[in-house]
Amino acid sequence: MSIFRGKIVTVIIMKSVWQDNATLPSFKPLKKDVTTDVLIIGGGMAGILCAYSLKNAGISAVLVESGKICSSVTAHTTAKITSQHGFIYSKLLKEFGANAARLYYNANQTAISRYRQLCRKIDCDFNEATSVVYSNNPKKIEAELSALSTIGIKADFKKDLPLPMPTSGGISFSRQAQFNPLKFVSAICPDLTIYENTRVRELAPNTALCDNAKIKAKIIIVATHFPFDNKHGSYFLKMYQERSYVIALENALPVDGMYVDENEKGLSFRNYGDLLLLGGGSHRTGKNGGNWTELEKFALKYYPSAKIKYRWATQDCMTLDGVPYIGNYSKNTPDMYVATGFNKWGMTSSMVAAMLLTDAVCGKKNAYAEVFSPSRTILRPKLACNAVSAVCNLLTPTAPRCPHLGCALKWNSAEHSWDCPCHGSRFDKNGKLLDNPATGDIKIRP
Repeated sequence: MSIFRGKIVTVIIMKSVWQDNATLPSFKPLKKDVTTDVLIIGGGMAGILCAYSLKNAGISAVLVESGKICSSVTAHTTAKITSQHGFIYSKLLKEFGANAARLYYNANQTAISRYRQLCRKIDCDFNEATSVVYSNNPKKIEAELSALSTIGIKADFKKDLPLPMPTSGGISFSRQAQFNPLKFVSAICPDLTIYENTRVRELAPNTALCDNAKIKAKIIIVATHFPFDNKHGSYFLKMYQERSYVIALENALPVDGMYVDENEKGLSFRNYGDLLLLGGGSHRTGKNGGNWTELEKFALKYYPSAKIKYRWATQDCMTLDGVPYIGNYSKNTPDMYVATGFNKWGMTSSMVAAMLLTDAVCGKKNAYAEVFSPSRTILRPKLACNAVSAVCNLLTPTAPRCPHLGCALKWNSAEHSWDCPCHGSRFDKNGKLLDNPATGDIKIRP
């Protein structure tokens, strides 16, 4: 139930439109020791695609998921498949140079092509669409267009956009895509070796210890959204998490394509069938933000005849430089890999991860690997922000505390959860774990 248009809307489905329009298969938990070539920890889109890609390469792989596959971040995406990740190319050109920026683009374009090829045989509502990043800052638009020209990427400026509010225009990429991710996963996962409700409690060299079994593997891939092993890689320093929100509107004017604001606090738009998916209200996990209230106010103003049918939220891992971490977990872990930090672009980045990590497992050199290396420098401005935030919350003398690294949890009144402002772990009102990197529940004092 929710207040909208000054009255009670009779039904708002508190799950994503993907969950209401797809059925995923179920898998049994692991109850005995197993040995495999590759162990994949995490059953979201990245883990599933890695398992699928490795199987097609003839490599034995086992995937374990602590709950149900694709029930968390993948189930709550807006499901855009694109190489246009905000105004990222002007940033990449400045920080990494033209070659790295071009490789980033090519990696994501290749990922789109992989999806396009796979989805020809899958009923997952896949369709090509133009992607547009819009802005109210003409100078930023000019800078991004200049960067794209320097890199040699074809893009178009569009002045008039089919959005309800005024903008200074946007930059468009053609032949991008959108789909129903859960329909896609349900088609590719039945023949994979998957164990659900199987939580990895501890990692040792080439070994994972679960509640009721031990898994031995030559190679381990950690695809758990936020990496949970703090002994290597320093991910607790070089990432943070954000919440973002979506409402699905009936009887709202459609948009032709996919639209997103270059401003981190802006809105995104896309259609799914007769629904308009409106995203935004984002904030750092554990901090205050606009959440669904911001979206409902926008809809009330610009879509007064619309009704909310679905409402959901998701969690995004953000890196220091806007590029995912895909590759060796750390310099000291040659047999352990990671895929994380997708910066709100998880569908495309998941396919990039499957491409890179399959090549790594097969001993093949991938032209894009260096761009996404988790061992690249962490000396970025946001590093200091992350460190200060962590120290402040560690010193906050309140309970409850996050079991990950001991930060003070904050109550999220919009979602009725306890959220960690340091690294993004979340727990329901009774202390049950909702989002990692924490690996267990907490006790809530009455």
